[in-house]
Amino acid sequence: MYIVLASKSPRRIELLKKLGVKFDVIPSQCAEKSTKKRPAARVKELAVQKAFDVAQKYPAAVVIGADTLVFCKGEIIGKPKDKADAVRILRKLNGAWQSVYTGVCVMCLKEQKIVFGHDVSKCKARKLSDEELLHLAGKHMDKAGAYAVQDEQDPFIEKIVGSKTNVVGFPVEFFEKLFKEFLK
Repeated sequence: MYIVLASKSPRRIELLKKLGVKFDVIPSQCAEKSTKKRPAARVKELAVQKAFDVAQKYPAAVVIGADTLVFCKGEIIGKPKDKADAVRILRKLNGAWQSVYTGVCVMCLKEQKIVFGHDVSKCKARKLSDEELLHLAGKHMDKAGAYAVQDEQDPFIEKIVGSKTNVVGFPVEFFEKLFKEFLK
């Protein structure tokens, strides 16, 4: 079975490797656009888009797509556009509970098989000073929410309810369940 991860995320690559899965990394080139307003629907749609983008080029491959976002105070929060946006995001999340959603899709076009779903974890951010937020802003520009729970030097998140790997960007336990379903 030829497996492809449709992401260049170092965190997703590392977590999938820890499972002992042999795979190639072929990042999706899709635009990542969604009209979905609900976080769960959005991450599932984008995970399917990413997997499908790569699966069209490799129809015999089993392609894994994923997408992560943060939802807080009614706003869907992705990766910061720039440092000013990172400051805005961190100020919004500062001291607040938020939900982290990750959509995962596993598909093989040749076998006409697809499974997808999402996982959600709740996180509580520490209340940091404006100076601390400014210091943190810009460190994690490639991550939804502009923070990195896996970074020991990132003091932002104080509590996680649910899967920590989901907050990192790839819910390992959920993926294992989904992959078993795909193999049936």
